[in-house]
Amino acid sequence: MTTRQAAKHIKLAQGLPPRLIRFFERFPPPQLFANQPSAAPQPASVAAATTSQDANVSSVEDAAATVATESTSLSSTLELGYHNPFLPRKNFRTGKWIGPVYGLRKQADLVKLAEKHGVLDLLPYTIKKPGEKEKRRIERGLQVRGTGVGQKVKGKVWERTLKARLEQRRQAMINMPALIQEWKQKGHGRGWKKWPSGKAA
Repeated sequence: MTTRQAAKHIKLAQGLPPRLIRFFERFPPPQLFANQPSAAPQPASVAAATTSQDANVSSVEDAAATVATESTSLSSTLELGYHNPFLPRKNFRTGKWIGPVYGLRKQADLVKLAEKHGVLDLLPYTIKKPGEKEKRRIERGLQVRGTGVGQKVKGKVWERTLKARLEQRRQAMINMPALIQEWKQKGHGRGWKKWPSGKAA
């Protein structure tokens, strides 16, 4: 970082409210360290992590990449060099989720302050940024009910197993003549154990 850029950032920081200054001290934006060969400095909570956690970073990233709901959090973490304080993260050792450092109300307050002072781009990704709500509305507007496009519906048990049960019923009807013949040969039910079932395997 050149002297001119450093002076510019210092002058910009002097005009920021204390709340934003404390936030950037705790979670420094990576844009300020783009010219440095090393990554952006990590916050105190991440720097105090144990070495065993650092050794498992690659495995954590691989596991997170397989989960669609964690893609935003993972990409944000890789860009920042630390966990995004506005997004929840998963502890892959315990399988439990850890909530964001800042709740939605505090996120909205920080976004308003940053937008007022012209440093909105320095904040990490958050759904409270302007334009994010419109993007989600557009995505939801493209969904057509009943088509399944853009929808992830768990469904009820009978809905999830309907296809398998219908296929099993079709196979049972195809094999019905052989089943009847076997029934007759074995004495019309004496010692019969192959009772047909309507449940999906």
